[in-house]
Amino acid sequence: MIVPYTHVILLGGILFLLGMVCAITRRNLIMVLFGLEIMLNAAAVTFVGAGLQLGQIEGQAIALFVLAVAAAEVSIGLALVVCIYRQTGSVDPQCIEGNVCRLE
Repeated sequence: MIVPYTHVILLGGILFLLGMVCAITRRNLIMVLFGLEIMLNAAAVTFVGAGLQLGQIEGQAIALFVLAVAAAEVSIGLALVVCIYRQTGSVDPQCIEGNVCRLE
């Protein structure tokens, strides 16, 4: 059974929207990174669906590249979160912008 192209695009759009809402509204850097990861996965799903619709392999190749970039983003992002937590004692983005959560 083949999933219709409109369902794939709709799934990708909903996932992207949920990731964007998560990245914008959360007060925790880990949840912001999680939202960005959901957005990248939504783009990968859309690329695979478009590749299947057009009958070309490029959509799957781009999706693999997106997943590789997402893995690198997660590893660097979590390292930055650990570094920020050690300096400020919090993972609240407001502490980074305003320098109000400095450890003594």
